[in-house]
Amino acid sequence: MIKFAICDDEPMMVQEISNQLSQYMNGEHITSYCINSFSDGRSLLESGRDFDVIFLDIQMEHLNGMETAKILRQRKNHSLLIFVTVLKECVFDAFEVEAFDYLVKPLDSGHFKRTMNRIIKSIQQREIKSIVVQRGTSCDVILLAEIVYCEVQGRKIYIHQSDGKITDYYDKLDDLEQRIDGRFFRCHRSYLVNIEYVRGCNAGQIMLSQGDKIPVSRLRERDLTQALLRYMKERDF
Repeated sequence: MIKFAICDDEPMMVQEISNQLSQYMNGEHITSYCINSFSDGRSLLESGRDFDVIFLDIQMEHLNGMETAKILRQRKNHSLLIFVTVLKECVFDAFEVEAFDYLVKPLDSGHFKRTMNRIIKSIQQREIKSIVVQRGTSCDVILLAEIVYCEVQGRKIYIHQSDGKITDYYDKLDDLEQRIDGRFFRCHRSYLVNIEYVRGCNAGQIMLSQGDKIPVSRLRERDLTQALLRYMKERDF
């Protein structure tokens, strides 16, 4: 079940997004989904419900979309956020809250479909791709989408996850690299980073969305830039 939320104070826009959403899902023969609507950010937050995807207007009374998004991220909410607004100049602010995309009113059906294609692909990747980490007699299943970076210290690997959890176990970074996919980049002999969480690079340091910094070797800085550009191209930014 894919759970969608539409948060907009314009009833006509809520209806338009809902119609385009239903039309897309039916066209892709995806029947397991639900759509909930909210008239402002406060009511969305007070619902306490988790959604896979949230279409969020920026200009709203009581609590605007950007403020709502910041609170969601502070709560460690990992919903895919799609801003829907007339304010083109807010596109850069959207990166602060890790927005998945930015749709400008009036909605362009082609852009909406491309966004939905990426949404479905991202959700499928989240659900399917994971690794199993053996820790003595127990094991942990970790989604690749939730791994921010991995580092090796001595004989142990430390996996840093988006919720702040750190999982450690005995392994070699070379072996782990073989088990993960193309969203990860070997930025240093002791580090693997998830490109999705990279927010910049300066003076031999990679800045991550959670505020952490990890090293990138001088010889791999150019390759990191190319990896970031490929990632941006794949996501149609």
